[in-house]
Amino acid sequence: MNSLPEFVLQNLRQHGLFHPRQKILVAVSGGLDSMVLLGILHELSAVFSWRLTVAHLNHQLRGRASTADERLVIRTAEKLDLPSVTESADVKQLAQAGKISVEMAARQARHDFLARTARRLRIQKIALAHHADDQLELFFLRLLRGSGGEGLSGMPWINPSPGDPRVQLVRPLLNMSKSDLLSFAIAKNLVFHQDATNASLDILRNRVRHLLLPLLRRDYQPALDRVIPRVMDLVGAEADLAMAAAAEWLRDKLGAFGSLPLAVQRRVIHRQLIHSGITPDFHLVEQLRTTPGQPFTLSPQLSVRRSERGDLDLIHPPAPPAPRVAKTVDLGIRPGTIDFGAVRLSWRRLAGSAPLPICSHPGQELFDADKIGLVITLRQWEPGDRFQPSGRSQAVKLQDLFTNQKIPKSERHGLVVAATAAGEIFWVEQLRISERFKLSSTSNRRLLWRWNRP
Repeated sequence: MNSLPEFVLQNLRQHGLFHPRQKILVAVSGGLDSMVLLGILHELSAVFSWRLTVAHLNHQLRGRASTADERLVIRTAEKLDLPSVTESADVKQLAQAGKISVEMAARQARHDFLARTARRLRIQKIALAHHADDQLELFFLRLLRGSGGEGLSGMPWINPSPGDPRVQLVRPLLNMSKSDLLSFAIAKNLVFHQDATNASLDILRNRVRHLLLPLLRRDYQPALDRVIPRVMDLVGAEADLAMAAAAEWLRDKLGAFGSLPLAVQRRVIHRQLIHSGITPDFHLVEQLRTTPGQPFTLSPQLSVRRSERGDLDLIHPPAPPAPRVAKTVDLGIRPGTIDFGAVRLSWRRLAGSAPLPICSHPGQELFDADKIGLVITLRQWEPGDRFQPSGRSQAVKLQDLFTNQKIPKSERHGLVVAATAAGEIFWVEQLRISERFKLSSTSNRRLLWRWNRP
């Protein structure tokens, strides 16, 4: 079909795919589809002054055949006097590392390579060789997976790259059949390679291509290639309508969620899940749609529920309390130092006749050493702890003291507490000295207590 560039030209004008003098990155695998795409765009570039760059990713999946594809692409680019960019990716290793299928790993690697190359070369549009047969196969693949209207509408003529939303993917051949491409390649003597894996029935797409579609054309619908695109167009238009209605409702919140059409309700939930980074599978959407107020657990760290109003609430369970950390310390008769968490503590026991140090700065206190004893415990504050600060007639909850002192909740569990061997608290970081253990006229030994938090 020598007139194929004319049909592509109609697509360009109808869908606004490219502009004159634009830089275009052409994804070329070496197969029939991409070699035809490159040939057509090169032919039209003389009219539109496009600046084409050829891009090829070697997936390293077919040994010598993959290498031969790469060489063909490079030779063709040189023959057309076009710059080319090639890279290699170990797709099997990527699939194993990401615990995904080889097909999915290849797709991700390819889009990542194309987006990176486009960014580096400051190219905004990437031309892909998807055609009408690809659309047909994709429709049945998604139908078998239970996709909704948006998925069944197929690939668009132009959409953001999954590798970089600032880069656009463009499909100029989307309404051309593979037989049309083959006729053009023969007429133009284009060289291309056949991918042997396309014949493997181990791949679902190939079973759809070689078994299901021929069966449907032969025994059920000879006009399948005209009927399915029409269905895709109808379904896609209705999906777009539901999506627009959902976006409008989410923006204005006019009317009750329950009064919305069923398709719009689903799309409202679907959009909110996507916005929250949650995969919107049908079962989850239906659970949220039909049972408002009921939380559904997605992981140990996340649940989601829908309010009567229609809003989705993400529920993050509180983090489990940090494990209790405690240290037993023997004060002994010699001075000592210990690090407990972020606090450095030091002590020294003073005889009754020793001169008293001046305890005027906040990092130092004096206690009655005999009342405290030789063995103490260092730990963090725990709910239920009680403490009698200096000047109080009885012990009160530490939590109340923290509130009165305006100590933030986020800091409380990190504060250090010192208790006697009997469990009675004599010192709390950031609070006054304990009434029970302060010095008196009858004190014989004194404990000099210092602390520092860098």
